[in-house]
Parts: sequence; structure tokens; C-alpha cells
Amino acid sequence: MIAEPRQRARARAIAAEPYAFDFRPTECALLIIDMQRDFLEPGGFGESLGNDVSLLRRTIAPNCALLAAWRAAHLTVIHTREGHHPDLSDLPATKKHRARSDLTIGDPGPMGRILIRGERGHDIIPELYPQPGEPVIDKPGKGAFWATDLKSLLDDREIRQLIVTGVTTEVCVHTTVREANDRGFDCLVPADCTGSYFPEFHAAGLAMIKAQSGIFGWVSHSENILAALGTP
Repeated sequence: MIAEPRQRARARAIAAEPYAFDFRPTECALLIIDMQRDFLEPGGFGESLGNDVSLLRRTIAPNCALLAAWRAAHLTVIHTREGHHPDLSDLPATKKHRARSDLTIGDPGPMGRILIRGERGHDIIPELYPQPGEPVIDKPGKGAFWATDLKSLLDDREIRQLIVTGVTTEVCVHTTVREANDRGFDCLVPADCTGSYFPEFHAAGLAMIKAQSGIFGWVSHSENILAALGTP
């Protein structure tokens, strides 16, 4: 017997730039990028490099609100973590050496070996910790599609849209949105749920996503997404 095709979900408009995003909840996943302890917590790797982690921590509250609403609606949630195998077999030499700092990937850091899977600093912050059944994509690069099974996971769940949040805007979020765009996914980025150690890079990253009639996707605010979900 041939299975019946899944009925296309009815779209709900989300206010966004450069124009409204046609949101289809059952075809959309919330993709939370690299909200890891080493990047966001005081005393972590990011702060040890001289960065102001408060610029990233401002994204925690809106991400928590969006994640709670997404879970309440029983929609697909996916988390990512950037990190490498303990033997560094998936770490290109160029990535390690370009850091040019006293601490680089694999070195002992404030929360264990830096960007190594299984270490305390590599894990997701408690406020946004995955629930059982929520996939966690461990990625060795900046983008969430390269050298991972994310594309297969999305295809299996018939996901064609992504709400992309997390850190940092101009690096892992931006790379993932570009990768998703090339694979045929529509991406919406809520500005308040993404952040950078460099505010000017955050602004430029969002501007590039929505430029030229949305060359890579749409930019909005979490309040607009919550409204589309029916959440105050």
C-alpha cells in the first residue's frame, strides 16, 4: 500500500524582515545553536579570552521563553554543540593553530579540555538543557550540517523550515543558515535569541541574512514567533 502524502500544514504569518514569514508549525524545527557553558558562563573559555559573556547571556531568557512555548506546542526541537573527539582526530590543524592564544582547542581549560566532547564546558547550559527525545547534534565545524546527520534527521521528520537561534550570530548561526539555505530550507532568525561578543558583528550578520529580499532568510523577534504560536 502506498502511504498517503502528509497534508501541507496551514501557514501562519510571522512579522519579519524583509517580509512576513509563512510559518508552518509541523514543518518547522527550532534549531538552537551552541548554547554551551564554555561560551556563555562566567569563568568559561569565552570569558578567559577576554570576551564579555553578558553579550551572549542576554539571549538566554528569550531562548528559554521560545523553547518553553515550542515544547508546549509539541514541535521539533534540535540542539547543537561545537566540539571534537578527545583524540582530536576530527580537528583540522588550521582550526587549532589559528586561535593564536594561550588556550586552544584540546587544552585544559576552566571547565575541562576546551571544545572536547564530554567535558563540562562543552555541554549545553542548564537553562536550555535538552529534554529526553530532543536530538543533540555534535558538530566539529561551524555549520550544523557539515559532517553531521542533521539533514537526514530533518528529512525524516519532513521539516522544511528552521527557526535558528543561539551563538554566535556571525559564526555558527550564520554558517548554519547559509548551509540550510543551500539545502532548500527556509530560515527565520529571531534577533533577540542570537548574540555575539561583538555587537557590530551581530548587527551585520542579521543584515546580511535579510538583505536582497532575504538572500539567506528572514529576521524577526521572538515575540512575533510566540504570537504565532498563540503564546502571550
